[in-house]
Amino acid sequence: MKTLWTNGTIYTMKHEFDKVEAVLVEGDTIIDCGDRSRIEKDHKIDQIENLEGAIMYPGFVDSHLHMIGHGEKLLRLDLSEVMSAEEMKMTLKEKVYSTPVGDWIIGEGWNENNFMDRKIFHRFELDEIAPHHPMMLTRICRHALLANSKALELAGITKDTEDPPGGVIVRDTNGEPTGYLLDKAQELVKDALPKVTEDYLHRALTTSVQDLTSLGLVGGHSEDLNYYGGFKRTYKTFLEVINPDQLQFKANLLVHHEVVADMHEEGLKFGVSNGFVELGAMKIFADGALGGRTAYLSKPYNDMPETYGVAIHSLTDLKELVKKARHYQMPVAIHTIGDLALEFALYAVEENPPPAGLRDRFVHGQVVRPDLIERLKKVPVIIDIQPHFVASDFPWVIERLGEGRMKYSFAWKTLLKEGVACAAGSDAPIETADPLLTIYAAVMRKKHGDKHEGFYPEQKLSVYEAVELYTKGSAYAIGKENETGMIDKGFNADFTILNEDLFHIDPEAIPNVKVAKTVVNNIIVYQG
Repeated sequence: MKTLWTNGTIYTMKHEFDKVEAVLVEGDTIIDCGDRSRIEKDHKIDQIENLEGAIMYPGFVDSHLHMIGHGEKLLRLDLSEVMSAEEMKMTLKEKVYSTPVGDWIIGEGWNENNFMDRKIFHRFELDEIAPHHPMMLTRICRHALLANSKALELAGITKDTEDPPGGVIVRDTNGEPTGYLLDKAQELVKDALPKVTEDYLHRALTTSVQDLTSLGLVGGHSEDLNYYGGFKRTYKTFLEVINPDQLQFKANLLVHHEVVADMHEEGLKFGVSNGFVELGAMKIFADGALGGRTAYLSKPYNDMPETYGVAIHSLTDLKELVKKARHYQMPVAIHTIGDLALEFALYAVEENPPPAGLRDRFVHGQVVRPDLIERLKKVPVIIDIQPHFVASDFPWVIERLGEGRMKYSFAWKTLLKEGVACAAGSDAPIETADPLLTIYAAVMRKKHGDKHEGFYPEQKLSVYEAVELYTKGSAYAIGKENETGMIDKGFNADFTILNEDLFHIDPEAIPNVKVAKTVVNNIIVYQG
């Protein structure tokens, strides 16, 4: 059956402001686009989808998020909007009162930079709030968590517990754990959590996909497979939730290096897909995050000069992990926030280039240097950027890095001008999954509602550049630039349809634009 989409503004994204009158789809593929009269003359039309004046774009794809984690955030106690330590205390107390004694209290997204006093709770303070419940509270960056004494006890963490490789158990002056755990040290507590049920995983992923499609997203590149009971169980959840008979969504799944062997033991390999769920690059964490001062920097933190951050792996070990990916004929996706982590990642991929025709990915790339940009231009790599970090991390990040490093930090415009390929994502649940808020942050360099010109306005992107990151950029990141990311013959019939034209409204109004329809494989999966 041939379906004609028309009676609206249709941006192809082939180049800036390129438009067509109509798009003809057969099955899940665009077979023609251009003038409506010519298409109707050349083809027998079975069905017309009337856009009713709405604006159609190629389907928006989030290039980096954690889909099950996003669903968990929607299901769990969300602390991301808590704006003071006292409010956090009261929110936790309310949760404790409604939770059976002995059950875990799990919260997501606290951020001490929202608090005037920048307070980080000590485990003894959490003990007063929850004396009879183990408690785990994940920081917004997901590179740090807080645990009370019961949680530490269940995790077996004592004064004598050594820091795990790539992690830090923060201690007081007597060497006692404070309950603040950084990066790999978090796993000690997470391993003590009750095993999640398959029903819970299904609910979390279903909740996530339903929310993502309501935001206009047709797909996402997600990292989940090393958690929730391991590769097989988590991958099975994706296949059972996302398929032609259930929810339709395009999920490219990064495969954490710790479960790559498990994937191959199941007879699977990079690129395997059921049309909706595809196995992607091997994920490696090179460092942590700026919020917890665990991003790995080449010079010390401006506000804590005794630390450079945390290298999750030594340079030698990082190179070995990249070799492991090449053994499996896989590209890598390396989490790099600090400039020294990025430098390590570059050494690793320069020494071990990807298989012919594949591209590596560096996730975040928040702190760079001119010499690293020159090296980035010489390797087949794309940077997964998260523009909404500008809205969340400023102005406190300037304290972390110091003014001297800011020219090449969060420098998205510089990367694009230098010809470094980029894609845009949210890193949800760490940030909002709403692509319109991310596009706004890329264009305005501030939080919506703030009354200033934006942080480092010379780094502002045009609206077209920002939308391009969610369409062509995300397609390029997974080597699918010839089948998705644009509206053209032979491309997937995945569309994001909005009620206003992003290219012709005041950018301040972008967060108020509504999603009219989200279309995956020519099927309307969300209608506003």
